[in-house]
Amino acid sequence: MSSTVYAITFDCGDAAELAEFWARVTDRKVDAGGSATFASVGVQDEQPGAPRMMFFTVPEGKSAKNRLHLDLMTSDLDAEAERLVSCGATRGAEFEEFGAHWITLTDPEGNEFDLVSG
Repeated sequence: MSSTVYAITFDCGDAAELAEFWARVTDRKVDAGGSATFASVGVQDEQPGAPRMMFFTVPEGKSAKNRLHLDLMTSDLDAEAERLVSCGATRGAEFEEFGAHWITLTDPEGNEFDLVSG
């Protein structure tokens, strides 16, 4: 017996708003029936190879650095970083380490994620 990953789940202040941000980032649609309490991307009509994402509103805000984050890959680091900022992300520091080049960003609720040159 084993387990498989079903979805990436975000605790947040507004599920509908954060789902819309991540739908724009991944060029997908928010699933029908979403609300400020719960919303999802890819749960109702799964795209092969694309992760399901679920968003749940919780009463407490984010208080520290993520212990787990998403790494997104792009062929044009600067152009994609600009696009993500136009979607509502905040650009952070840029790094070149371990043979990789990436920019750390945050989503509208402050969750960190990395955009990696590939």
